[in-house]
Amino acid sequence: MASRRYSVVIADRKSGVIRRFTIPLGPTVTTVTIALTLPILIGLGARWSARTTLDDLTTTNARLTVENANYREATGQLSAQISVLQEAVDEIGATAAVDADASRAMEKLPAAIKTRVMGGMSTAATRAALTPMAPTDAALGVLSDLLGVLGTRLDSVRDSVERRHALANATPSVWPVAGWLTSYFGNRKDPITNDPDFHPGLDISADYGQPVLATADATVSSAAPNGAYGNMVTLDHGYGIVTKYGHLSRFAVMGGQRVKRGDVIGYVGSTGRSTGSHLHYEIWMNGRLTNPMTLLR
Repeated sequence: MASRRYSVVIADRKSGVIRRFTIPLGPTVTTVTIALTLPILIGLGARWSARTTLDDLTTTNARLTVENANYREATGQLSAQISVLQEAVDEIGATAAVDADASRAMEKLPAAIKTRVMGGMSTAATRAALTPMAPTDAALGVLSDLLGVLGTRLDSVRDSVERRHALANATPSVWPVAGWLTSYFGNRKDPITNDPDFHPGLDISADYGQPVLATADATVSSAAPNGAYGNMVTLDHGYGIVTKYGHLSRFAVMGGQRVKRGDVIGYVGSTGRSTGSHLHYEIWMNGRLTNPMTLLR
């Protein structure tokens, strides 16, 4: 069926010219409909696109907010770890130094004592702790792990420093009394019989009643008469180190008491097998006699 057609007549009043246009109904309606709906469709499409973009931005913003909060928390934890490590470094730096005399004397100790006391991480363990880690996508995780490794190493260093201090405090490094050396460690003539003799320590001549000092931190093993040694104090410094102080006139300590380097433990005398007022001083390490002069200034 043929579509309807409409004629449009246009007349010019001045010239009397008449123009006639014939318009088919179907195509005209279609064209008008398209012309009217196209802007609407374009607007709806633009609105939908804007809505989708807004939703994406909202989702992205929410994700970034969460990530930012996580980063803030992670960086806060890292800052706390760094602060703790800095405090540990400052603490170690402040406590690492030991008394010069004790340090020098400690270096003269037998290797067996120093090795047993100092211990610490093995070379392999140290190398493993300092080996760079494989990179990961989480940079903060890597930093956190690295700080953890550094913290472990600092703990090891702190422990080594504490052990070094303990050993330094237990190492006999000062003179037990101010006086004159009248007999050295080693072979000599017996001062009473003039026969060949081995002297197991030092004889230090000093005024009667002069204070005798502990040469390092220790526990008093005994404070009692002991044959030829007369009144004798024996100190156990730990780590296999023992010192003995003989011929005392009287005691200032008793068994089981803890003493520090420089504490008075007795007074110079001439008890036991003695030819005059003096102190007999011995050092034992791991059950063997040691020349005290190796540890004294």
